[in-house]
Amino acid sequence: MSSEPMDCLLHVIDIAREAGRRILTVYERDFEVDTKQDESPLTAADMASHHHIVDSLRALTPDIPVLSEESDSIPFSERQQWSRYWLIDPLDGTREFIKRNGEFTVNIALIDQHEPVMGVILAPVTGELFYAMAGGSAWYQSASEPPRTIQCKEAEPTLVIAGSRSHVSDRMRSFLEALPDHELISLGSSLKFCYVAMGKADLYLRLGPTSEWDSAAAHCIVNAAGGQVCKTDFSPRRYNTKNSLLNPDFVVFASPRNDWVQALKRPAACRPA
Repeated sequence: MSSEPMDCLLHVIDIAREAGRRILTVYERDFEVDTKQDESPLTAADMASHHHIVDSLRALTPDIPVLSEESDSIPFSERQQWSRYWLIDPLDGTREFIKRNGEFTVNIALIDQHEPVMGVILAPVTGELFYAMAGGSAWYQSASEPPRTIQCKEAEPTLVIAGSRSHVSDRMRSFLEALPDHELISLGSSLKFCYVAMGKADLYLRLGPTSEWDSAAAHCIVNAAGGQVCKTDFSPRRYNTKNSLLNPDFVVFASPRNDWVQALKRPAACRPA
């Protein structure tokens, strides 16, 4: 890893931390909740983080475009010309932010040739930081300790599944019912990916709508930790390949396990009704 990419990564970490501080400024007071066109919630914290990250990345890398959840109106005719771009979710888990349960994150990814090559995730409330670059290790830092590398865990008899705190579909319930002994951990935001990356969970399955900025940074971190992120048919997950920015259903896993692989192949579990 050359010094230039590492310097860039350190700058992005600083940008994420400052975004986290701006989010907490709103989190610690009364705030209003607006509704976007897709009926998802929006707060002043989303926008404060968005403006800081976008402005900072444009200053850091003026030649690299920036795509944020709060600027998703950029047409595909323009986006398809990009070989490299920043993809950010300024506040992933706005519903958890509104509930004040702390399970929300700042997600910043660098995409190159449709693949995430840098990922930074910050949990503002706890100060926990996850980051990685393609070809390197995945790293975790708590608020009070130095960084350490993280690795996906080996398969164990009891499958540990990270599931959504606010989005549980009938198809997900069908999948879980088809499994033998397992433990379900409910989490918000990209922390579900992070639990797989740091060895706290074996699997995160998402059957339902998400967007590319929800997964990109975490995708890079999981890859660097030795895991995989792919579609439910196990084909590669790629970014900015179509007009829609919605993700397909996907699975995040530490290692293949026959019980969940077979359950995933059942049409009722992995296909929309």
